[in-house]
Amino acid sequence: MIIDTKKLQKSVIENKKKHGFNTTDVEFELLRLYGETNELFEAWRKKDKKNINEELADVAIFLLGISEILDSDLGEDIVKKMKINEKRVYKNGIKSSN
Repeated sequence: MIIDTKKLQKSVIENKKKHGFNTTDVEFELLRLYGETNELFEAWRKKDKKNINEELADVAIFLLGISEILDSDLGEDIVKKMKINEKRVYKNGIKSSN
């Protein structure tokens, strides 16, 4: 399945507006993202597959929302970054300084 990330970003913001959640304070959203990432970590530690999937989705939802607040296209940003990473030289999993 191909996902239209820009469309998802707009849906995330619309849902936040509908429920009266923050749609402007990036710092607050980053703190909430940190919390969701911690919940994902805890689910991983407990090997709770169902909760892992839900927490992964929560992390993605927060990233999509932050991207929309910042007027960025997360999908395009990911593709651009992957192209940069493909060209990087790594040795034993560590980025080479060359």
